[in-house]
Amino acid sequence: MCIVSASFAQQKALTNTDVINMVKGGLAESVVISAIQVNPANYDVSPAALLALKKAGVTQKEQAAMLAAMKAAVAAPQTVAPAPNTSAAESQPANPASGWRMPTVSVLQGGSTQQLPLEKTQLAQTKAKPTSMSSLASDSVVAQALQGGINTATYSVASKVSSPVGGATVQQAGGLFSNVMAHRKPNVTYVWGVPNPSSASVFQNYLPTFAVNFAGAPGINPDDYEPAIVKLTPAQNTCRIVGATQGKENAQASPAADWEIYSSFLEERVSVGAQKVKSGEYKVTPRSPLLPGEYGLVLRPISKTKKFSGADVARGQGDGFVFGAVWSFQIAAAQ
Repeated sequence: MCIVSASFAQQKALTNTDVINMVKGGLAESVVISAIQVNPANYDVSPAALLALKKAGVTQKEQAAMLAAMKAAVAAPQTVAPAPNTSAAESQPANPASGWRMPTVSVLQGGSTQQLPLEKTQLAQTKAKPTSMSSLASDSVVAQALQGGINTATYSVASKVSSPVGGATVQQAGGLFSNVMAHRKPNVTYVWGVPNPSSASVFQNYLPTFAVNFAGAPGINPDDYEPAIVKLTPAQNTCRIVGATQGKENAQASPAADWEIYSSFLEERVSVGAQKVKSGEYKVTPRSPLLPGEYGLVLRPISKTKKFSGADVARGQGDGFVFGAVWSFQIAAAQ
């Protein structure tokens, strides 16, 4: 596992050449746009330069993203250098191009708050059909694939600072998916799991209240999502299963937003009361006391027919990043 927590201020501004190289390198349009949105901008958007971009294969949407980034960069105020005794978290600016921030989840306890670390799920494939969470948890193929940590990336460092860290500044080690099939099949089961057999965040309160903020999450429309709590299923003392769905075996390679991940998603969702404060901001409380066990707060599409790009899911970009995020916690048994 590799975690890179470089701040936005240390990132090199993207240029026309960088965008052209990404396009010619075969990156999906959605990936190129996400990179434009989450990185500093230094583009030449003169008429001649725009014509050159078009000839190089840069799409109209990609050019529009570049123009929006430059417009925001020009309008943004200049960042003042921090005093020597200013902490790194206080001195790092917001993204001038889009103002994005990593999503945060905090548990409210009296007058204080405790922020939960943001984790990225692992994704495995299996030939078994997603009939129940317990059957997936007992599938040794799934457990071994998730235990291998082939595509693990944690955002716990980024979620603890106020500056935007993520996307291109958080790298994943190894391959993106574990291929556990002996023979090619048109459909497989994709299983989302969170590393480790138990969460480090342990609560004695059976009715915790959470403050959730994903208003500035990069590359998404916050009005497409709502927070939810799901029960996590421990899998052979290696990880915890979040949920699963069936899809084409090459779904993760497609750049097109045509994968209805959530239309038949298997998960154990907890009934909650979600109070919407404003777009992308909620307060969430279970409707009844939680039994002892493992849980996760997740972000789910309001519409079950929302479509995802498999490539975005694989790379943890945009909608794929949000859908693969989880804030795990444990409800302790009464002493």
